[in-house]
Amino acid sequence: MTRIRPAAALAAQLLALALSVAAVPPAGAAASATAPAAVRAELPRSTGPYAVGQEVLEIVDRDRPDPWVPSAGPRRLMVSVYYPARAGTGSPAPYMTPGAARMLLDAKLPGNTIPTEAITATRTWAASGARPAPGRYPLVLLSPGFTMPRTSLTGLAEDLSSHGYVVALIDHTYENTGTTFPDGSTLPCVMCGHLRSPEDWAGLDCSRAQDISFVIDQLTTRPHPAWRHSRMIAPDRVGAAGHSAGGAATVPALLADDRIRAGADLDGTMDVPVPATGLGGKPFLMIGHPLPGGAEDTSWTESWPRIDGWKRWLTVAGTNHASFTDFPVLLDALGLPDSGRTLPAPRALQLTRAYVTAFFDLHLKDVAQPLLDGPTPQNPEVAFHP
Repeated sequence: MTRIRPAAALAAQLLALALSVAAVPPAGAAASATAPAAVRAELPRSTGPYAVGQEVLEIVDRDRPDPWVPSAGPRRLMVSVYYPARAGTGSPAPYMTPGAARMLLDAKLPGNTIPTEAITATRTWAASGARPAPGRYPLVLLSPGFTMPRTSLTGLAEDLSSHGYVVALIDHTYENTGTTFPDGSTLPCVMCGHLRSPEDWAGLDCSRAQDISFVIDQLTTRPHPAWRHSRMIAPDRVGAAGHSAGGAATVPALLADDRIRAGADLDGTMDVPVPATGLGGKPFLMIGHPLPGGAEDTSWTESWPRIDGWKRWLTVAGTNHASFTDFPVLLDALGLPDSGRTLPAPRALQLTRAYVTAFFDLHLKDVAQPLLDGPTPQNPEVAFHP
């Protein structure tokens, strides 16, 4: 839960990925006898009763210049919307665009020759263009870690949708290694390496909070919402969650937007601390990995007593910073080590999904969740902070 760990963790993962796929020959070439077979990573299947649909949107805030590249004009965002769908409709949703995958690899491993298929071929469980299931559902906004693409939270987004949520997974333009737009352009991470002070990080979190509120506007505004199936959304039941910087952004988002009823922070240092006045009684979930020597993130310890509504602080043994994302799934699929993580990737994602879904089921659906009452023998990895 440090400000420098997200980029370092992702770089280490991509380096490991490079070692596994560098020997894979280009298309049309014969594999050598000693080259490892190409492995297709697969996200764990969604666990809810609904099939999952996906639609990718470009939305533009014409009232707000881009905060990082003002010369680019208004703020442009790419959003993947996941939703409960009718089974057997639509076509398999891709994990990531080739352009974004190429930029991700090149940004972390300059001069590499890794095929983009090492990432783009990851198996997902959503269907593009699937017919929506009938009904109205809570909306959850998901924000990824700094430098990390929105696809890093695909496994969580799919599972939430399978349990009856519309999920808007946001790419914060110029804050990750590549965002592909419908015109075919893939924009780079302009801000990578340029956040140095606490004020810089707080500014990033507040900008993300503005992005989150704008996406809510666009998905719920009548009579011309940005999404054709917006009627599925129950606008009075909205939550926000994210990983790393995306989790940290939930604090200013909760403070600034009364529509957001509950928030969850997955291993993100709170660059904007919870103020002494609290979060207006809004529920807040914190899930993190153990820090060396039993240390705790000081932003969490300082903010914890100020949270004035329902709250939980969970620590998951055997995890590292990226364990709450999809990336360890890639490493486990390839049989590679992941420094600092001993918990298998599917189990880490299973626990992340279970506790995040339970949190939103409790606070957006008013369904009791004994899982959140305290430690359970079924999940010995999860410790509750007193």
